[in-house]
Amino acid sequence: MVREDGKRNFALREGDGTEESVFSGNTPRQAALKAARRLEPASSEDAADRIELRLREKGTDKVHIYEGWSWRESAPDNKPDWMPDEITEANVAKKGIEHLES
Repeated sequence: MVREDGKRNFALREGDGTEESVFSGNTPRQAALKAARRLEPASSEDAADRIELRLREKGTDKVHIYEGWSWRESAPDNKPDWMPDEITEANVAKKGIEHLES
């Protein structure tokens, strides 16, 4: 279901089918990036473990499957005062879409 502001909600599915976290975004990739930032960050992008993220679009039977990873990186030099010196970056790669059986 698309909200009034154009965003959609995506539930992060665990291996047993439970859905405990919900991420919103205009696209499934945007929600997957938010979910990937919650993963345990590695020391660098090359050292990061790739984790499968399964996001079900609320109101549909579509499950968007991504491979996600996160890492620690130094904040940019022109960062605002409130930003920490080290930040978590993330990336995702789409693997496909599955449809849940009713």
